Amino acid sequence: MQDGTEDIKEIIKEDIWGSIKEFLNYGFHLGEGEKSIHLTIGLLLLLAVAIVVTTFLLRWLRYLLTRKMDAEDKRKFSSIFKFTNYLVYLVVVLVTLSAAGIDITLIITASAALFVGLGLALQVLFQDILGGIWIIVDKSLQVGDIVEVDGKVGKVFEIKLRTTRALTRDDKVVVIPNHKFISDIVFNYTQNHRTTMEKVQVGVAYGSDVELVTQILEEVAAGQHLVLREPKPFVLFDDFGDSALMFSLNFFTNDSFAGPRIKSAIRYKINTKFKENNVTIPFPQRDVHLFQHQKPQE
Repeated sequence: MQDGTEDIKEIIKEDIWGSIKEFLNYGFHLGEGEKSIHLTIGLLLLLAVAIVVTTFLLRWLRYLLTRKMDAEDKRKFSSIFKFTNYLVYLVVVLVTLSAAGIDITLIITASAALFVGLGLALQVLFQDILGGIWIIVDKSLQVGDIVEVDGKVGKVFEIKLRTTRALTRDDKVVVIPNHKFISDIVFNYTQNHRTTMEKVQVGVAYGSDVELVTQILEEVAAGQHLVLREPKPFVLFDDFGDSALMFSLNFFTNDSFAGPRIKSAIRYKINTKFKENNVTIPFPQRDVHLFQHQKPQE
């Protein structure tokens, strides 16, 4: 009786296993001949399992790489990780298909031309992404930095994987492709520190009291809001100009983004002080000599 029972169990197991195999092998063919691809339920389940496992591994890897980063760097790194996920999933799918006995050369050959076309079309996009990765890794650019690109000055308020957004002095948003930060000359006013030196140039008439001019300029800087007391502002006698003695008032500020407004306020004050002290700001003068041409006598 026991032998008969065991035989029945084996038959049932074989029937169940056979049904499962038949179910897993159920599918359809893509293509014809030796190069055809047989898509089965088992293959699709295998791909699903591979993708699920890969997803957990990627999340674990992202946790390991970002666990000591601050919130801002984590957010930037997540953008990079999302981009690399697509490449990892593509490799996992191809490897899984190859392990299942499917010749993936047909897929690679068929998509090679497409990949080449996409690569050429998306060349600038890849440059922007590489630029974004470079910015995040070496921290050459931070939110709040003041940069000058293509003659435009802006304060960075957002750094993404492909573009950087900055607010210009006329309150407009400029979108800067990240490849410009690695291929073009970019001035970062606040790369080393927040303090920058600015200057206002002014000319006074020849014969003016240069000591008085220097004193007035120093007093104007000392009384101006947003001009730092340390480092101390200083005045330079720059040159003997064609029509004026040239001076420059050099000062330091922690808000270089507001530089034009600070300079404008200083110029207003200089003009008022010069009038009070009878210091003249000259304008270019030219002497014109007229010669009368006389006709020769006959």
